[in-house]
Amino acid sequence: MSKKRVPKLCLVSSSGGHWEQLKKLQPLIDKYDGFYVTEKTHFDADAKYLMCQTDLKDKLMPFKMLVNAVKTLYIWFKEKPDFIITTGTMVAYPFYLLAIIFKKKFIFIETFGRANMPTVAGLKMEKNTDLFIVQWESQKKFYKKAIYGGCLY
Repeated sequence: MSKKRVPKLCLVSSSGGHWEQLKKLQPLIDKYDGFYVTEKTHFDADAKYLMCQTDLKDKLMPFKMLVNAVKTLYIWFKEKPDFIITTGTMVAYPFYLLAIIFKKKFIFIETFGRANMPTVAGLKMEKNTDLFIVQWESQKKFYKKAIYGGCLY
């Protein structure tokens, strides 16, 4: 009798509120094999992998994204995730691209903090998501694939 492999989950988000929301998915990590990825900041984060913190206004952002892309490749080939789950933002983008290339499931959960407007990350990543969840009913009008999932808080 062959035993089915447990799916491996990669939960990735930027720091701050995105990270706090993502941590609410701990029951998934407890049930399945999984790991967290977030940005390294002066706050403690119990993620297995820490990436460079990125911000669109940062002059070093392109360099930091390149560093994160290399780290993402390392993580991807070491961990071999089946599902990528994110609440955003830029730190998740390399994982999003690899999920497309390697045909892995990509789940995007739009941030709770944007009830009345879409996010850049959401608009960019929606097209190739397997599941796009919003935390406010009002967010559904901004995205074609969105389903309302309730709030993580």
